[in-house]
Amino acid sequence: MGFDFEGVFTEVEIMKSITFELGDGRFVLVSFSESGGGETIVEEIFEAEDEHSGEQQRLGWQAILENFKLHVEASIA
Repeated sequence: MGFDFEGVFTEVEIMKSITFELGDGRFVLVSFSESGGGETIVEEIFEAEDEHSGEQQRLGWQAILENFKLHVEASIA
């Protein structure tokens, strides 16, 4: 399964957050913080669209983050 995904970064705070606007005008904020164990916590806040349920969208964004994690871990291994 795949989909087209495009947007424009609107603000980048190095090591803190990335804000971007999707092609349909919705905004996404991705923030980064450290956990007590030295891991990075990634939190993503997005404006939902009307076509899919909130739960479907949450699961989709989570899948993107999990795939990115696998990509990064494979790149540094």
